[in-house]
Amino acid sequence: MYEIVQKQEMAKGTIIRFDINASKIAAKIKPGQFVIVRVNETGERIPLTVADVDRLGGTITIIFQVVGKSTALMSSLNTGEFLKDVVGPLGKETPITKLGTIIVVGGGTGIAILHHLTKALKEAGNFIIGIIGAREKEMLILEEEMRLLCDELIVTTDDGSYGMRGFVTQPLEKYLGERNDIKEVYAIGPIIMMKNICNLTKKYNIKTMVSLNPIMIDGTGMCGVCRITVGNKTKFCCVDGPDFDGHEVDFEELEKRNSMYLKEEKDALLFSIK
Repeated sequence: MYEIVQKQEMAKGTIIRFDINASKIAAKIKPGQFVIVRVNETGERIPLTVADVDRLGGTITIIFQVVGKSTALMSSLNTGEFLKDVVGPLGKETPITKLGTIIVVGGGTGIAILHHLTKALKEAGNFIIGIIGAREKEMLILEEEMRLLCDELIVTTDDGSYGMRGFVTQPLEKYLGERNDIKEVYAIGPIIMMKNICNLTKKYNIKTMVSLNPIMIDGTGMCGVCRITVGNKTKFCCVDGPDFDGHEVDFEELEKRNSMYLKEEKDALLFSIK
């Protein structure tokens, strides 16, 4: 059993932050790696990349959006209550080196994953340009935390309710066109966002890493559910990733696979509410 030592409702209460007492995981987990969470004995296995870690306090931070029955059930838990299982660290850690100027781009709950990564990139001595975006101001998360880590930070909202109006690709394209010192781009967020970013950076021949979130079950490479195509080869996100070279990812296949059970997920959520 894993205690929720702090709960925070973010972004209209649809995005939830848990700080979880998991000292063994906290001691080992690295940026880019994830855990699999189970609310109770019969609960679904939910893969979540860790947003932050407190090694001294023995806690890890996960941030998730309520999109189906399992995440709705998890969001009903409060500080002092327990999760049945938290398994990790899983996946490969993100290689962290000093490269120079790096752009990190996050959208939606992808900003949570980006936060842990950005902290490590900054500690390695890189100059960090951050671009984060959301549909509207109320859905934006971790702005202040990212502002502390980034040397420059641009905020966008689709509806223009805060920051720059538009998508994260717009300021990214401006930076790519004006600067010749950008060594690498990291993009984490909705599939369509990562796809568009990779299409853009490919024109400038700038390496772009993405963190993928396909449907997953066991997290150890045995079930094969999280298979994706990277560089025309089959990869398993849970053991080969979740980070991949975005220019080699088959995003069309990933989009189709991730949308296979959207209807069932929505129906399950509606049924649980009724």
